[in-house]
Formats: sequence, structure tokens, C-alpha cells
Amino acid sequence: MGKRLITQRRGKGTPRYRSPSHRFKGKVRYPTNNSERVSGQVVELIHDPGRTAPLARILLEDFREIKNIAPEGIKEGDWITLGEGEETNRGDIKKLGDIAEGTMVYNIESRPGDGGKLVRSAGSTAYVVSHDKKTGKTYIRLPSKRITEVNSNSRATVGRVAGRGRKSKSLAHAGQAYHAKKTRNRIYPIVKGVSMNAVDHPHGGSHSNVGKSTTVSRNAPPGRKVGHIAAKRTGRRKK
Repeated sequence: MGKRLITQRRGKGTPRYRSPSHRFKGKVRYPTNNSERVSGQVVELIHDPGRTAPLARILLEDFREIKNIAPEGIKEGDWITLGEGEETNRGDIKKLGDIAEGTMVYNIESRPGDGGKLVRSAGSTAYVVSHDKKTGKTYIRLPSKRITEVNSNSRATVGRVAGRGRKSKSLAHAGQAYHAKKTRNRIYPIVKGVSMNAVDHPHGGSHSNVGKSTTVSRNAPPGRKVGHIAAKRTGRRKK
């Protein structure tokens, strides 16, 4: 009888495979009340181990504190604006319908009031393409170059997410990659099943071709359910 697979051990939820969320700085959401215009000052830039981009802690005029993903080029002491207004500056949080076409935006709400879901990773940005006032939709171009429509009442932050060039520095040592993956609960290195011993994986052992051209039943037990699961076909497609 073989050993348990990594996916089986991971599913149990032991500390080895849990994300170290005690070090994360919490959720980033827009404030719920967005009816009135209010200004705020960036009082601190925070490194969040659970994100690729830094956070900005903002103190509003009504003495509320919010956290938002920091835009590129912002610094402590800068002022940002929430709500309606003609001027659009870096870091301002506005409705998409109030943002001019061609403006860079990020942390976009997919639905009004959800707090921001789209374009949040370091260095990423989207562009406002056009507004359709009849349907109340705004068309934006995502970092993938795909154009999608969003409700014009959804909010977004003006600018580009800070942290561009984060991946420019290569991981010179395996230990750096190991710790970088571990901060987000990812396993490194990933070993192929055919490279393991027979006791460690169903594909292991001397029969190295197993797993490349065979399938396994959809009703197989967890310790055997690896590789191509209920595949319609395997191997090279014949012309």
C-alpha cells in the first residue's frame, strides 16, 4: 500500500499546507457610503505579505481610516478624493461613469458596492474605453487586452497598481523560490509523479510511461485518482 498523495495531505488542512493569514493585513474594500465627496490623506504605505502590491492607509476628513491598494508614484502625505468631482488625480476613487475615456484605472468593482474585484495585482492597469449612457455601462480594457462591460456606477481607482517590475529580479536560489511560494500557501518544488518511487505515487517506479497515455476512472478512490481523469482520448492526435 502506497503513501498518501500531496493533494490528500493538503486537503486535510494541516498547518504545513495552510496559508499564513495571521501575517496578512486584511481585506481591501471601498467604503460603503460613496454618496458624498470626501478627501483623505495617505498616512502610511504598508507591505502586505499576502499581496503583490503595497497598501496605502488613508485617513479621511471625517476621521475614518480605509486601506486601498497603492497606486504607482504615490507617497505619504499625498491627498486623494473619494466621490464625484471634475478633477481626476492619481489615487482618486470614483465611479467609472465619471472617469474620462482613456484613463488608467485599477481595483474595479465588478458590481456596484462589492468593494473592488478586478485588476489588483502589482503593476497592472486597465483602461476606460467608452461609456454607453443609454444602458449605463462602461467598457474597459483589461490587462489581458480583453474588453468587457461594467456598470457605470461601479467604482475604481485612478492610476496603475504600484509594484511594477516586481518580477524583474530573478530568483537566483531555490530557497528564494521556496519562501516566495510558501508565503501564499503554494508548494515548491513540484515533483512529477513519474519521477517518484512506486510507493509515493501511482505513476512512480520503473514504468515511466504511465500517466502520459493512460486514463483513470472518474470513480477511482482518492489515492488512485491522478493524471488523466476520465479522459476522452490520450496521446498524439492522428491526422
